[in-house]
Amino acid sequence: PAFPYKFKFKFDGCPNGCVASIARSDMSFIDTWRDDIRIDQEAVKAYIGGEFAPNAGAHAGKDWGKFDINKEVINLCPTKCMWMEDGKLMIDNKECTRCMHCINVMPRALKPGVETGVSILFGAKAPILDGAQMSLLTIPFMECEPPYENIKEVVEKIWEWWPEEGKNRERLGELIQRQGVGKLLKVLGIPPMPQMVKEPRSNPYIFWKEEDVPGGWGRDINDYRSRHAI
Repeated sequence: PAFPYKFKFKFDGCPNGCVASIARSDMSFIDTWRDDIRIDQEAVKAYIGGEFAPNAGAHAGKDWGKFDINKEVINLCPTKCMWMEDGKLMIDNKECTRCMHCINVMPRALKPGVETGVSILFGAKAPILDGAQMSLLTIPFMECEPPYENIKEVVEKIWEWWPEEGKNRERLGELIQRQGVGKLLKVLGIPPMPQMVKEPRSNPYIFWKEEDVPGGWGRDINDYRSRHAI
């Protein structure tokens, strides 16, 4: 295809992101799960009791002291979605952001859920025109099973938009930056979601579509004043 520039796919096998696809590819795939983290409560007790080495023994060889699940796992959870209750580890899974810290520290006690799929992100690149940027989380979860027709449909939509609208040597991320995330979502036909928000809004202007405004652009000023006191 007559692409404006190169297009890279990269695949991470789990949310640890060892391939760093979020930083290196136009279309990033990060393996994730949709259901609850699996917990082996007996193994949790074994970690607390010192029978199992945390971090799979990676930090062995130094006197770190006794394993403290509150200090080393629960208090380090970014969303504070974990706690101990009656000797059991509890997780509020709807608040979990899949950071993998707890699973990395206690791999024999905690495992990802069984309902697996991928998160799909767009737009990462090294410095080319507008500098380096990370990819944008666009589809938080999509099933990933052969023959992958659902994923191919997403790729085809992107490949219809980017070659048509992209400038010479403009990567997908730069096109998204130039035309806006709203345009990307319209191309893909998906609604905006909270998971896509990277930072609080810094642009004070909101650009509405005419079909989203009651009565469109051609509103009658007298009708407006009849409903809103001057």
